[in-house]
Amino acid sequence: VQLQASGGGLVQAGGSLRLSCAASGRTFSNYAMGWFRQAPGKEREFVSAISWKGDSTYYADSVKGRFTISRDNAKNTVYLQMNSLKPEDTAVYYCAADPKRFGVMTQWYAYWGQGTLVTVSS
Repeated sequence: VQLQASGGGLVQAGGSLRLSCAASGRTFSNYAMGWFRQAPGKEREFVSAISWKGDSTYYADSVKGRFTISRDNAKNTVYLQMNSLKPEDTAVYYCAADPKRFGVMTQWYAYWGQGTLVTVSS
């Protein structure tokens, strides 16, 4: 499956962005999806994940209550709605997919998109 993330940009603290990740090449509903991020000089970290049907989700504590993950299997797209953004949310955001595993670990995901940059100014 090929993944294309989009929607990043520059936003002021307290603002909102919605990231999208469009999948192609395989049956989208066969993949659990995740969002990860990597800030400069830091390791890639888990942000959120959603199950194959969208009936189960996980969030990192740092984004819980501010970010919402969702998916539209008819449109082959997963979304990450980000509200109340903080400067510490600045990072490159990656979407990832896996047909068998669903969760918080980076190494569980076999397929990755190219990333989209989110910059939050103070």
